[in-house]
Amino acid sequence: METAGLSLSRDSAVPLSEQIYRGLRAAIGDGRLPAGGKLPSSRRLAAALDVSRNTVTAAYELLVAEGVITVRSGTAPRIAETLPQPPAAVPEVPQPARPALSQRGQRAAANPWAATRRIAGGRLEPGTPALDCFPRDAWGRCLRRAARTIPSAGLFYDQPSGLIVLKEVLARYLAAERGVRARADTILITPSTQASLSLLATCLADPGDTVWLEDPGYLGARAAFDTAGLRIAAMPVDDHGADVSAMAAGAMPPRLIYVTPSHQYPMGARMPLPRRLALLETARRAGAVVLEDDYDSEFLFEGRPVAALQGLAEGAEAIYLGTFAKSMIPGLRLAYMVVPQPLAAPLSAAQRAAGLYAGAIPQAALADFIDGGHYRAHLKRIRALYQTRGRYLAGTLRAALGNRVQVADPVGGVQLAARFAQSVDDRRLADAVNADGFGVAALSAYALDADARGLVIGFASATQADAAACVAAVAAALDAQRSG
Repeated sequence: METAGLSLSRDSAVPLSEQIYRGLRAAIGDGRLPAGGKLPSSRRLAAALDVSRNTVTAAYELLVAEGVITVRSGTAPRIAETLPQPPAAVPEVPQPARPALSQRGQRAAANPWAATRRIAGGRLEPGTPALDCFPRDAWGRCLRRAARTIPSAGLFYDQPSGLIVLKEVLARYLAAERGVRARADTILITPSTQASLSLLATCLADPGDTVWLEDPGYLGARAAFDTAGLRIAAMPVDDHGADVSAMAAGAMPPRLIYVTPSHQYPMGARMPLPRRLALLETARRAGAVVLEDDYDSEFLFEGRPVAALQGLAEGAEAIYLGTFAKSMIPGLRLAYMVVPQPLAAPLSAAQRAAGLYAGAIPQAALADFIDGGHYRAHLKRIRALYQTRGRYLAGTLRAALGNRVQVADPVGGVQLAARFAQSVDDRRLADAVNADGFGVAALSAYALDADARGLVIGFASATQADAAACVAAVAAALDAQRSG
C-alpha cells in the first residue's frame, strides 16, 4: 500500500504528477483501491515513489477537484464512499448545415481580387515595395519614442479617425507635395486603402447605384464596390488614363467615379491636366463623388506629379486617398483619405461603427518619421533604385521577346504592364511563370470589358537576377503556348 500499486516511468514524456494521478484514478475506478479506503499521506507516498512531495500533492489536488478523494489536515487522504459518475454519453447529432451567406457575403467571397494574389510574397508581385530597403533603424527609433511618449488619451478608443499629430503632419505634407487641400479635421486615418474604399462604398452609395471604374483597373476597388452591391460601369483606359469622354451617352449616371490619375493601375498612364478637368466637370454635372486613389505618386521618376484632382476640384466633390503600403511597407497598415468637410464627422462615425481603426503607436511613430525628414530621405533613396529596376525589367523584356511584347519604360510606381497579342492566354501564361514563385498577374484579370492580354509584373523588389529569371520564364511559357 506504500506505493498504492503505482509504477512510474522516468523516461516517459508524461509528467510524474500526471502518472500518479492517472494510476490512482484507474485503481480507484476499477476497485483495486476500494471506496472509503485510505491512501498514504503525500509525504509517505512521495518517499515510497522517490519523488518530491509537491509531485504527489499535485496529483492529490486533481483527485480532490474531481471529488474522488477527500483530504483533511492531520489525517490520511480518504477515497470517497460514492465515486462521481462519468457524464452520460452525449448522443450524436447531425452536423448543422453551414450558415448561408447573404448576397453581400456571396459577392465578397466571389470577388476576383484573390485570383491575382495566389503567390503572396512572390519576388515580382505587383504592388510590392523593396522590403529590404526599408529603413528599419530610423523607423525603430521613432516607434520606440512613440511608445514612450504617446499620451494616454491616444491609447484609448476615442480617436477613430486617427491621431491629431499625424493628421497635422499629413496636412502639411500633402499641401506641399501634392497640392491637396487638407486640414487635420478633414483627414481620416484608416488601416488600408481597401478599408477606405469599403467605407466610402457603403456610406456614399446605395446598392444598385452606379460607379464608374477604370477598365482595366484596380481589383481591390472592384471588390469593394461589388461587395457593396454597386453597379460597375467600365470606363475605358488609354495612353492618357481613364477617358470619361468615351462613356456612352446612355451610360448610367455615376454616384461614384474611381480613378488612379497620377499612375493608372495597372497600365501606368498619367492623366494630363485637360482630361483631369474634364473628369471633374463630368462629376460636377452628374452630382458624383470622385475617388482619387493616389497610391504611389511618390515614385514618379521624372518631373513633378500633375496636381491632385482634389486640389483642382471647384464645385465638384473629390476625395483623395493615399497609403503608406508602397512608400513604406504593406504590413504597416496605415492609409488615409482627405474628405470634404461636411463628410468628415459622419464618415468618422461610420468608421467607429465598422471598427476601422488604425494603431495609435504606429500613427505616432509615422508622424515623427515624416516630421523628422526620414520619409523624404527614404523616398529619395528608393526612387532612384526603382527607376533603375523598372528600366532594367522593361529593357530585358524587349530584348528577349522583341515584337512579341509591348512594354515601355515605367514612368513611376513599383510595377509595369507588358502587353501581348490577343491570341495569348495570359492567365495560363501567368500560371506557368508563377510555378517558379514570381507572383506576376494576368492583365486580363484586371479587365471588365477591355481586350487586355499581358502580364502585370512588379519590379521594385526584384534584383537584376530576379528580373532576368522571370523574363526567361515568360519567354519559355510563350514558346510553350505557341508550340502547343
